[in-house]
Amino acid sequence: MKYIMFEDFSGAPIPVIFPNRIDHADMREQMPYATVLSAGYVQVREGEFSCHGGAKELQAEARSKDAAIIREKFENPDQ
Repeated sequence: MKYIMFEDFSGAPIPVIFPNRIDHADMREQMPYATVLSAGYVQVREGEFSCHGGAKELQAEARSKDAAIIREKFENPDQ
């Protein structure tokens, strides 16, 4: 799966996860958030999230803290 980490209107990071067949740039065009914090690929292995790579078209790379942010959103989706 691919992801883009946006900054929402309150300044919080918001991950958007989507299938590999969709380009990062195409997904970016669909989102109302102004700031892209990072982007890349996300996997779950043995219950742990892992983020890697990047999206050249967005000039964004995966960050080491992205996996923890994504995990937190899955564990507490309303926060």
